[in-house]
Amino acid sequence: MTRTARLGRCGVLVLAGLIGTWLGTAAAQAEGAGKADIEALKKSLAKYEDYTAAVRDLYLSTVGCVHYAGEKVAGTMYYPKGAMGIHFVNVPSIGRPLDPMKPNVLIYEPTKKGLKLVGVEWLMPLTPDTKEAPTLFGQKFMGPMEGHYPLIPREFVHYDLHAWLFRDNPNGMFSPTNPNVKCTKADFPMLEKPTKMMPGPM
Repeated sequence: MTRTARLGRCGVLVLAGLIGTWLGTAAAQAEGAGKADIEALKKSLAKYEDYTAAVRDLYLSTVGCVHYAGEKVAGTMYYPKGAMGIHFVNVPSIGRPLDPMKPNVLIYEPTKKGLKLVGVEWLMPLTPDTKEAPTLFGQKFMGPMEGHYPLIPREFVHYDLHAWLFRDNPNGMFSPTNPNVKCTKADFPMLEKPTKMMPGPM
């Protein structure tokens, strides 16, 4: 190998190393920004650990503790085995622009000591103006899908995104269900069937 070729090869290796370092730094910065946003969100929601504060702010309970068996059905959304819990929905916020700091739904787990805040959810109705699936925190929403009958009318076609901010989830923070959340202490456990997918921007 000539001296010129060796220099050229070294230059390529140095450039590749610099690019790799830059990409790694950029990814770390993006991840750090995401973590900072999540921590800010958790802090802003701390008051809702008391469910009565949620009710006063018009988050109203759907009563049933939703859980899934993990079955896979063609043409439906896939929900890994686990629970979603009891949803407290802020109905006036539905259909408004998505706010990462103000989720439309608070999710509680029934326990011996009462309701425990475990996660949140954002909902976005499918409208004729929808061009693509929404995203928050770098996560693409699931859907579009029918409403979760019987608690939500099937006609409410929507996208949604869950975030398990207050309970570890082995399937990931943004998985729709959480196997660590249980409905065994619920007065009204509801084993739901997978929700039907609907046509629309994916």
